[in-house]
Amino acid sequence: MPDGERTTRRVLLKLSGEALMGKGDFGIDPVVMERLANEIADLSRAGYELALVIGGGNIFRGAGLAGGGMDRVTGDHMGMLATVINSLAMGDALRQAGVDARVLSSLDMSQVCEPYACYRALEHLRNGRVVILSAGTGNPFFTTDSAASLRAIEIKADLLVKATKVDGVYSADPMKDADAVFYSRLTYEKALAEKLGVMDATALILCRDHDLPLRVMNINQEGALARLLSGEDIGTLVSTGENP
Repeated sequence: MPDGERTTRRVLLKLSGEALMGKGDFGIDPVVMERLANEIADLSRAGYELALVIGGGNIFRGAGLAGGGMDRVTGDHMGMLATVINSLAMGDALRQAGVDARVLSSLDMSQVCEPYACYRALEHLRNGRVVILSAGTGNPFFTTDSAASLRAIEIKADLLVKATKVDGVYSADPMKDADAVFYSRLTYEKALAEKLGVMDATALILCRDHDLPLRVMNINQEGALARLLSGEDIGTLVSTGENP
């Protein structure tokens, strides 16, 4: 494993909804979905216990409409439903890739997917199923990043992976600042103090307080997730340890 990480067998992968769009501006790109599902399925067959949290930004963003006058609670509930749509799509793609996948929802919709309970998620993981945890925390005002951190802690994940469109964490937006510095290692304290945009503060504090390592990586690089879990030093490691 990369230096500073404990042995990794149970992983929670946080995917943004935008990661499913491919080169489009909206919705789900079937080619991207198939590629991601095949990579996750291969890792599951290799013996990793995998849980997913998928955002809904490719379909709906509650916070954005709240700024336009919509009630924030209503908007956040709509955003949670968008994550369920993405999760159902990923569950189907994974089953077509040959692995058993179960969608669990923090909102009660038993005709569509299973209700979330920690013990149920753990049972599925132990039985080799990929678990997709949808509808955030089930509460408004919490991001899917916070939901990913919370669920990773609840299922006792060895590692939380945030899959993004960039190679890791920089001191500034590398698309706008040519002098932006790439961090291969980072402490939670530094990420919080410098507001580096790794995750929202609630998510980072949860990870820090429970000593959960976080990897930020580019999911658009085919095979990068498998290389990371097999020991390659990819992206940025955020942890409670000291910076090198």
